[in-house]
Amino acid sequence: MLLVTFLPPDTSLKEVKAKGVIRACVPTRYPPLVTGDADRPGIDIELLRAVADHLGVRLLFTPSDAMGRDFNPRNWAINRGKCQLLAGGVVDSALTRSFLDTGPPYAETGWAIMAPAPLESIDGLTLGALTLVSGLDRIGLATYLRSHNVSVRVMRDDRAFVEGIAAGDLAGGISEALLASGLAAKNGWWAALMPDELARYNLVFGIWKGDLTLKRKIDEAFRQLHTDGTLAAILARYGAAPMGTANFMHKR
Repeated sequence: MLLVTFLPPDTSLKEVKAKGVIRACVPTRYPPLVTGDADRPGIDIELLRAVADHLGVRLLFTPSDAMGRDFNPRNWAINRGKCQLLAGGVVDSALTRSFLDTGPPYAETGWAIMAPAPLESIDGLTLGALTLVSGLDRIGLATYLRSHNVSVRVMRDDRAFVEGIAAGDLAGGISEALLASGLAAKNGWWAALMPDELARYNLVFGIWKGDLTLKRKIDEAFRQLHTDGTLAAILARYGAAPMGTANFMHKR
């Protein structure tokens, strides 16, 4: 305990306030969290703006292509000098917590399946897999798909993912739940969460470890967004379910 007194003071919130700016690292595109659409910029973009308003500072973005392509956060080439917050598909998992603190959860996610029409079974099908979000259990998903003799084609991005399904080359596709739900809604397709033997996770904002004063202020902002209905309104605008209300696909 005596050593704690020699630790440098946490000035993370003070520095943000002094500069009047908070920076957020986000993928260049990850619908519905980050869309690139000025009118409907995405769940995380709207939440980040609301948090910045609560802090009374301007919000600046640091886009990262790697965040939308690579599932390993350690490969994103992101550091404290580039941003104070990470958003756009950060999940509360052991991998994330190994190098980041996290803000409050605001939506639930996991693996979901989508197809032009409901699938009664995935046994023996050829499915596309788009696995961009960090922290989801890719090994568990692969094991589950092998147990159902699924042939998997790994897709490079959401456009190729949708095109493969639309062309009939794929019977359907599996991805992170919010992405799958958004793509299915856009194309008039069916989507559902995978069976509950596959793990579920909470979506969060990433905050650098040790930035405790900033983390407390972010927590405070989310409490306010929940209380005044802003959080629910943003989720509803993109068709995302509030925490604990997602429907799961039933196993046969």
